[in-house]
Amino acid sequence: MNFLRNPLGRLRLLGIIEGISFLLLLFIAMPLKYFFGFPLAVTVVGLLHGVLFILFCFALLNVKVVRRWSIAKATVPLLAAILPGGPFFIDRRLKAEIQDSR
Repeated sequence: MNFLRNPLGRLRLLGIIEGISFLLLLFIAMPLKYFFGFPLAVTVVGLLHGVLFILFCFALLNVKVVRRWSIAKATVPLLAAILPGGPFFIDRRLKAEIQDSR
């Protein structure tokens, strides 16, 4: 649980959880709504994903301030978060930055 004490660790964790929620929304909840007539799935998963995305944005802002990231560097994880699977691709870079800072 040491990663929760580190702003980059929290960003990584939220990125992975947010990324999973986005994939669930796209590939589980939306087909349930549009192919099986179950709109509640999108309502629940969409709300969860929205909350997680906002938490991710706050964690990213925290990392930007604490680590003194440039706007350009902070934009990369933000853009990745709006792409399906994007947070999984930037996770390796964030992990490497944590290891470099030790």
